[in-house]
Amino acid sequence: MDTARRWITTPVTADLLRGALDVERTEDGVLPHRLPAWARAQCADPQLAMAEAQPSGVRLAFRSRTTVVELDTRPTKRAYVGAPPRPDGVYDLLVDGRPAGRGSVSGGHTLTIDMAAGTAEHRPGPAGTLRFTGLPDGAKDIEIWLPHNETTELIALRTDVPVEPARDPGRRVWLHHGSSISHGSDAASPTTTWPALAASLGGVELINLGLSGGALLDPFTARTLRDTPADLISVKIGINVVNADLMRLRAFGPAVHGFLDTVREGHPTTPLLVVSPILCPLHEDTPGPSAPDFSAFSSGRLRFVALGDPAERASGKLTLSVIRDELSRIVKQRAADDPHLHYLDGRDLYGETDAAELPLPDDLHPDAATHRLMGERFARSVFAGEGPFGGGGGALRRGLHGRQSSGEGRQGEEVRR
Repeated sequence: MDTARRWITTPVTADLLRGALDVERTEDGVLPHRLPAWARAQCADPQLAMAEAQPSGVRLAFRSRTTVVELDTRPTKRAYVGAPPRPDGVYDLLVDGRPAGRGSVSGGHTLTIDMAAGTAEHRPGPAGTLRFTGLPDGAKDIEIWLPHNETTELIALRTDVPVEPARDPGRRVWLHHGSSISHGSDAASPTTTWPALAASLGGVELINLGLSGGALLDPFTARTLRDTPADLISVKIGINVVNADLMRLRAFGPAVHGFLDTVREGHPTTPLLVVSPILCPLHEDTPGPSAPDFSAFSSGRLRFVALGDPAERASGKLTLSVIRDELSRIVKQRAADDPHLHYLDGRDLYGETDAAELPLPDDLHPDAATHRLMGERFARSVFAGEGPFGGGGGALRRGLHGRQSSGEGRQGEEVRR
């Protein structure tokens, strides 16, 4: 920290955060959560606990004349036994909605995961400090998007002039639920996950409930969607149900109906979009479960394999093609009495031609270029014109993130206190 500068420390509180549904007090600061405490208490799955605490779509949002910002955080890094180190999580800085910097924080806790043994070990570590300098003078809206794939404890926010919570932007709120692909998988940064890109292009405020490995039609997730204020809602269903080998066709249909019934209890007329899985050749016609293929793990490459047998479809095991047919049927049936319910085939976001040009690197998750493609296509199909979320202030606008990929804006600096 620059001791010569006169710093003002502002406690990180819920009114400075957007995209979080709960804020847990810790010994040193706060930990944003994307599921409320009551929902977390209903599932002991460590994968879900890790995913919902990774703040995809969560950002600090405040207004200030400051020209420099420091943020103390304690991230939780993941390390995988037998694999090269993972890169540090990325923080994106926006000033008045425009990309203005990017940085990372090293150190922090370490969660060492042995995928072969199915074990994990937590090792505590120190906090680090992120610094953004050279911000333009004058009153401005500042957002710091937290790493979408790294649990982030927020300890202290420092500026050289006071801050206040950001103004209400007056945009519609889009609440989205999905799998690791919606969570962000291999996107380059938190503002370049496909939902964040689509929200930027659509001119809406995002609440991202994409939960890596956790889009499993859980009742507590449906109740969370039901109870969260939103103007637009989408649910992307399918890939986790298959790769977890969670249920058979007999259970899947009623589970989808029940999930949608619960959402409708709180949002009876809100535009609600059901999105089926994007193309994933691994599971198009082969049931789950999925499992890691460790043959190239030590070289930094992870691939997944399908352990099911296509012949098992006859006994009700699910594949992506089966799920798409079922979702299309269910939405068509329900839409007869629900004019605000819509369906989008996930292959319109990423299909066969795309798989030939931009194959899924690990056979399961899209890369950064594919996230951009999906975000742009979703915005064109859903937010523009006669799309399900079109009109009412959500008209397509030019995206701001293209300039960020070219390196424009000052970079964040990691510093030690």
